[in-house]
Amino acid sequence: MSATTIKAFDTTLQLTYAWLHELAEQMGTQDRHRAYHALWAVLHALRDRLTVEEVAALGAQLPLLVRGIYYEGWHPGNKPLKTRREDFLAAIRAAFRDDPDVDPEEVIQAVFCSCQGM
Repeated sequence: MSATTIKAFDTTLQLTYAWLHELAEQMGTQDRHRAYHALWAVLHALRDRLTVEEVAALGAQLPLLVRGIYYEGWHPGNKPLKTRREDFLAAIRAAFRDDPDVDPEEVIQAVFCSCQGM
């Protein structure tokens, strides 16, 4: 029996859990909350540095639940932000400010590697 009885919801939930599981493995942790936080941080940093058209194109390719995470809190005015590498890394570092042992480059790489299988 499915969790919601709505196939689209069940499918996106399964895909999202699979993505978080893969991401947690890439990050060397079993903490799905940490993996979720990494996914959230990288998607938001990326989203804020894309044009509105690019944001929509990427969003259309994401599973339904991940798409909601991606668009959460998005305000397209004054976008895109600077695309310098240092600014992107700073956004990830800021998202993990309470976890100073996190390497932003490793988080970014883990997110991008985990999404290849999705």
